[in-house]
Amino acid sequence: MIYLDYSATTKVDEEILEAFNDAARNCFANPNSLHKLGVLSKNAIDDATNQIKKDLNIKDGEIIYTSGASESNNMALKGICLKYQNMGKHIISTSLEHPSIVAVLNYLSALGFEIDIVKLNKDGTVDMNHLKSLITDDTVLVTICAVDSEMGIRQPIEEIGKLLKKYENCYFHTDMTQCLGKDKIDLKDVDLASFSGHKIYCFRGIGCLYKKEKLAIEPLIHGGRSTTIYRSGTPQTELIVALSKAIKLIMKDIDSNYERVKKLNNMLKINLKNYDNVIINSTDKSIPHILNLSILGIKPESFMHALEEFDIYISTKSACSKSGNPSISVLSVTNDKKRAESSIRISLSYKTTEEEIKEFLRFFKICYQNLSWK
Repeated sequence: MIYLDYSATTKVDEEILEAFNDAARNCFANPNSLHKLGVLSKNAIDDATNQIKKDLNIKDGEIIYTSGASESNNMALKGICLKYQNMGKHIISTSLEHPSIVAVLNYLSALGFEIDIVKLNKDGTVDMNHLKSLITDDTVLVTICAVDSEMGIRQPIEEIGKLLKKYENCYFHTDMTQCLGKDKIDLKDVDLASFSGHKIYCFRGIGCLYKKEKLAIEPLIHGGRSTTIYRSGTPQTELIVALSKAIKLIMKDIDSNYERVKKLNNMLKINLKNYDNVIINSTDKSIPHILNLSILGIKPESFMHALEEFDIYISTKSACSKSGNPSISVLSVTNDKKRAESSIRISLSYKTTEEEIKEFLRFFKICYQNLSWK
């Protein structure tokens, strides 16, 4: 099997699985219980949280555990807008956002919030001049993904954060699900950031929302005692321990892993550019972990299933997007509907081998030749 769909999800790492199992065996009690077994579970969560704080360089009280990035995104956007709607009802975002952002923006729009979409440069990055021109006294939130899931474009989050610091009543959220552990990011000037465990070799069902220390938001889930006042529910000790382990492992060799993936990405691009009907959609601002391309004249689903016959797995676009529709991200950046309708996504990992890429290229050629005649 050759798995090249890491941006959709990752297989649980053995070390992370063992951390989960160890916590499940030994820290099974409710961490809210006052007896010594409950204290043992709470201590496991506290140790895990302290490790995450260290790895992400953040402070006490800045981590809210969630079920994943979709919940984190919902919590961030609704939490800010509902809490501070008396200060303004204007939101700025991009056309590259995940469905869990887009759906919330539509929900907030129905509540009377005004949404503006910032223009993109030719390389897919945010037009900073246009962003600045959109900001008004009514702007309460800017939400821009650190890396989009379809084209892998790395936005200048640090630069955007510095710009928005000048506006006292404007908060900055970034969905960093596709960025965590792949590229370094400084959260110093970010107010809220979402990420998910299953993108970094941990389990589905666990994620985090980073929330700046003194920032208050409106909770989505009200109820009993938990690790924070912003999200009620019995803390999931095993998943929190596993997430902490995943972040520690993914951050450890981030520079060398990046270079390893970059080499594989270059290998792909050099070979795929030899095909007349193949166009690379990812730009020079895309991280190497995601390579988006269009194969003109061939339906992306047909090509994906053709590769599947050889036990090779890619995707046509984000796993959370509706099938059969053009890629909104590709269309936004290229302004080419044909490319948007025929795009596929190859997503790499530091665990991907050079041998796997060579095999992929061999079978890519076979599928390309077979489908081009149909």
